Amino acid sequence: MTGTSGSLFGRELLESGLGPHFHAYYYKQWASYRMDYHCHDSTEIMYLMTGSCIVDVRTEAGNEERYTLKKGELILLDAGVPHRLIVGEGTVCRMLNVEFSWAPISPGDESAPSIGMLAREEPALAELLQMPFDSLVLPDPEEVLHTLKSLVLELDRQQGGQNVMVRLLFAELLLRLARLRREQLHSSRQHAQHYVRAAIEYLHQNYDRGIQVKEIAAAVNLHPGYLHRLFKQHTGRTLTDYLNNLRMDKAKMLLAGSLIPVADIADYVGIASRQYFHLLFRKYSGCTPTEYRERVESDSWKKEEK
Repeated sequence: MTGTSGSLFGRELLESGLGPHFHAYYYKQWASYRMDYHCHDSTEIMYLMTGSCIVDVRTEAGNEERYTLKKGELILLDAGVPHRLIVGEGTVCRMLNVEFSWAPISPGDESAPSIGMLAREEPALAELLQMPFDSLVLPDPEEVLHTLKSLVLELDRQQGGQNVMVRLLFAELLLRLARLRREQLHSSRQHAQHYVRAAIEYLHQNYDRGIQVKEIAAAVNLHPGYLHRLFKQHTGRTLTDYLNNLRMDKAKMLLAGSLIPVADIADYVGIASRQYFHLLFRKYSGCTPTEYRERVESDSWKKEEK
């Protein structure tokens, strides 16, 4: 292999004058095919032009991840990541593949911006190169496909060699991939926030009855485990903790602003056991419900006396 490591990630990529070195670039139609696991010393882009397929990936942690690709999607595989292609029985797909690593740019070649130079000019690319992954699936509004086709055509014209057009097209390719990744992350965060807001709204509308995490998850159409992780990530609290805190806040409101007997407050905030309600209230308030009401009434009398 010419050049340095083919990975997308490494300090030398941002700090040294490196550019692309292409190992393979080709169109290929696959039908009813099952590939063995293999890996490359180079980074690989597999772009699905038609049909559908499965790509299995073995991560560095030893886990196996499966991706189902559809027309207009691509998978970016870092160097050294074991993977395989599976095209189901009776299924046909067509791909455009490009494999590349890195090589030093000749001194004085001003027509070839290094990857480090591009990253300094484009924050999205800097983010991409500093967020390591084994594999990444991206949807493409055909912007990447157009650039990929132009790049492969120019490489064919140069018989695998490089000129200013090859280097500029590769720079455009990286920048488009980086921006797609940024859009994907932004969209993912927006979706996550939507689910968290929906879960919080559900809690505020249903705290007065016994509810479980699986019920909340069903209400927002997510798997319970996934909702639990999202909620903790975005609020810093578990669903249960948030619900308990909400219930205790409502209990305080009722204790301070109503004549509802203390013994009945638990039922108003969805807790069937009065003993458990008292334990929770003390945990979140530092006193018993009775002590809290007496304290509020005492403060009220003091204000009236003044």
